Amino acid sequence: MGDNGRVLFGTDGIRGVVNRPPMTAEVAMSLGRALTCLIRDDRGLRRHPKVVVGQDTRLSGDMLSSAVAAGVMGQGGHVFMAETLPTPGLANLTASTRADAGVVISASHNPFQDNGLKIFDGQGYKLPDGTEQRLEALMGDPGRLDRDLAQPGVVGRTYRIHDAVGRYVVALKATFPKAMDLDGLTLVLDCANGAAFRSAPAVFEELGAQVHVLGNSPDGFNINQACGSLFPEVCARRVVELGADLGVALDGDADRAIFIDHLGQVVDGDQIMFLCAAHLKRAGSLARNAIAATVMSNMGLEVALGGEGIRLLRTSVGDRYVAECLRGEGLNFGGEKSGHLIFLDHATTGDGTLAALQTLAVMKTTGRSLRELASLMTLFPQVLINVPVARPALAASDPGVRAAVDGARESLGPLGRILLRPSGTEPVVRVMVEGQDESLITALAQECADRVAKILA
Repeated sequence: MGDNGRVLFGTDGIRGVVNRPPMTAEVAMSLGRALTCLIRDDRGLRRHPKVVVGQDTRLSGDMLSSAVAAGVMGQGGHVFMAETLPTPGLANLTASTRADAGVVISASHNPFQDNGLKIFDGQGYKLPDGTEQRLEALMGDPGRLDRDLAQPGVVGRTYRIHDAVGRYVVALKATFPKAMDLDGLTLVLDCANGAAFRSAPAVFEELGAQVHVLGNSPDGFNINQACGSLFPEVCARRVVELGADLGVALDGDADRAIFIDHLGQVVDGDQIMFLCAAHLKRAGSLARNAIAATVMSNMGLEVALGGEGIRLLRTSVGDRYVAECLRGEGLNFGGEKSGHLIFLDHATTGDGTLAALQTLAVMKTTGRSLRELASLMTLFPQVLINVPVARPALAASDPGVRAAVDGARESLGPLGRILLRPSGTEPVVRVMVEGQDESLITALAQECADRVAKILA
């Protein structure tokens, strides 16, 4: 069972192996039906609800997008089909077309046999937990959905958005400083044979960069296969071979990016967050001089930000929780160390291409290489141990486990951190300890892991 009693919805929508529950055409159609009913319930619409539907390059995308569309139309909604488009592009299109909701068919960095359903509200934001619970309840109530089926004369229609990629490219370029271009810059771009294989190269090329593109020949099967953000070494090798200025490796739906410097070294997502936050602060553009990041971000980020007079607010894992924090606290920047960066002045969700543009803007403004900028922040040593246990959910409440954590925290002092996190997908507790003394954190992590294994066995 998922968080807050959800069964279908996980951290980022519904996801699974295609043609195995829950990732079936029947579930996709049920989602389309329930979403349309929910829109009508919440807005009291007399007109046809409008839902934008897009997908990445997986073989199963056509099947699932058609099922979602059928469900929407059966309940009287109109569908605007965007076809192949990155997840953030779908979010942008949902808001710009003033639709009531958007659905993207994608399993992000997973292999082709998996797929997923992510839902956005009319403003382009991912749904909060409470709304997902309501949506799931409606999906489990076929009687209610049947009662609200549209009459023959008012079933919905499908409209094709033929220029969706072009609209998204224009929106991305508009986020880059108008007085600046990318002339003279050499970039290696790995599109992971995914949703950004058209849009991302166009953005950087039209801004003047010399772009060497990898992973831009999707065939339905090769998304994320030995390419993209899961395999940054492929992009890194090409950066070194060409003597490029940097590399950017996207994932399958292009909502995050991994960066490689001119030496072929991967730059940690927390370092990218720091250099962007510090740049925004110096430009007077960082709202409330604070950013949001998840509990997984390195403590080195917190220390480096503090040196710049920037506060760090921590959230649960998942870029939608970062976005909720940004909106709730009146902030405009945050992200995850995995490469999901949210520039709320420009987008409503993580966007790998946008993150690359903003990073390039910092490089251009400062005249520094990515390696120089990344070196301004020092990552703290970190030890992560996955502990197989029978009762992972008790990690936060068991008195013995809490005593072990409190003891380790006291030994670490103010410049250290310990985190216990039950996995949402397997029977393990993740024990993470970080601090300045690597030998100390290694010993403390093992002590806590042994205690957790013994108590929660």
